[in-house]
Amino acid sequence: MTSPDTMVGGVSARRIAEVRAREAAAFTAARPKTEAALRSGASAFLDGVPMLWMKDWPQPFPMVVAEAKGASIVDIDGNRLDDFCFGDTGSMFGHSPAPVAKAIREQAERGLTYMLPTLDALEVGHLLQDRFGPFHWQIATTATDANRFSIRVARAVTGRPKILFFAASYHGAVDDAMARNLDGKTVARPGLVGQVVDLAVTSKIVEFNDIPALEAALAEGDVAAVLAEPVMTNCCMVLPDPGYHTALRNLTRKYGTLLIIDETHTISSGLGGYTRTHGLDPDMFVLGKPVAGGLPASVWGMSDEVARRYKAFDATREPGFSGIGTTLSANPLQFAAMRANLSEVMTAENYALMERGAERLAAGLANVIQRHAAPWHVVRVGARVEFICQPNALRNGSESHTAHKPELEKAIHAALVNKGCLIAPFHNMMLVSPVTSFDQIDRLIAAFDEITMELMA
Repeated sequence: MTSPDTMVGGVSARRIAEVRAREAAAFTAARPKTEAALRSGASAFLDGVPMLWMKDWPQPFPMVVAEAKGASIVDIDGNRLDDFCFGDTGSMFGHSPAPVAKAIREQAERGLTYMLPTLDALEVGHLLQDRFGPFHWQIATTATDANRFSIRVARAVTGRPKILFFAASYHGAVDDAMARNLDGKTVARPGLVGQVVDLAVTSKIVEFNDIPALEAALAEGDVAAVLAEPVMTNCCMVLPDPGYHTALRNLTRKYGTLLIIDETHTISSGLGGYTRTHGLDPDMFVLGKPVAGGLPASVWGMSDEVARRYKAFDATREPGFSGIGTTLSANPLQFAAMRANLSEVMTAENYALMERGAERLAAGLANVIQRHAAPWHVVRVGARVEFICQPNALRNGSESHTAHKPELEKAIHAALVNKGCLIAPFHNMMLVSPVTSFDQIDRLIAAFDEITMELMA
């Protein structure tokens, strides 16, 4: 048990517990309809929620949403919040962008799924190449699916068994990625429940930014692909060292290993994601969450060379049961939403708005931290901003793990919700959408100022 006098991120455990208790009471008092609705309607779900991670919010019970529009969420008790979570990136461009909502309504009258392409699908192919590069594209439903399919292709064309991941990375529900090093052996993370496969056979783990370790792992000649976010975002955010991506690309080519870049979160970097913004040259490209404006959809693309090699492999396979694709993937509703989102929402103009807002938010949070002498810092990737409750920038996943301060972060998150600001529950991620106003940004900075002042007093 943590002592009340223990310091967590520069704050006493006693103060954190006091804040959490107070904010829990305030949250409950403001949501009588929500509490009653959950009592009457949640019993059919495991632990009362349709997805278990909905329990990760720091409040005594989840909010029940009435509507979300633009950069705001309203719960059934009428509480309005400025949303900086945006479904953890799924609605990064704002909730229900008008062009996307219109396209979904119109397509819904023409059918939802039929396993055949549409004119929208053909247009989406051109838009994907225009936005992200001349890859040979395929459509899936989630980034998890897209990553799994990319991994299968990589293993098929290289004949190698292992995929290299960076410690503490996350690529959706990809079993092979949910691994860690323990006493020099690759083992499953505790969250990978029910796993019976020895991940030492399928996966390698090295630290982000560690070029010698990366080369040593690749030199063994058994790695089909490196699957990487260009910036680690699913933990406390870790930026690449200068020259790291050049070394990563050079080493993967040297040892015949494919490079898969997962842009599901780093799409916040700018038009074309981190890959285009920073001139990366991956063999495969994956993007999920926001590509269809919040509708479940993902895309994955192969370079000319990988596509050629996979087509040659596929020609030797017996027909049927490819294991790549699901019947609801590439449905016409996805294509209608993607066409509208890619052409009218995911634009250079909107990214410019997001960049200006995120710069304002990051500067404001950093100023608060400095004024209150909190041992924390702020990091930003395009429209994505995060405060981290330790003073120094992070270089790898292990440092990220130790920098994570769950109890302190939950206290801050809970207080922010009661002040009308919603950020991501898993860590301290905040997104700025093209429809996020400066007033909303300033309210978040002011709320963060109030809670930081109280915690550091």
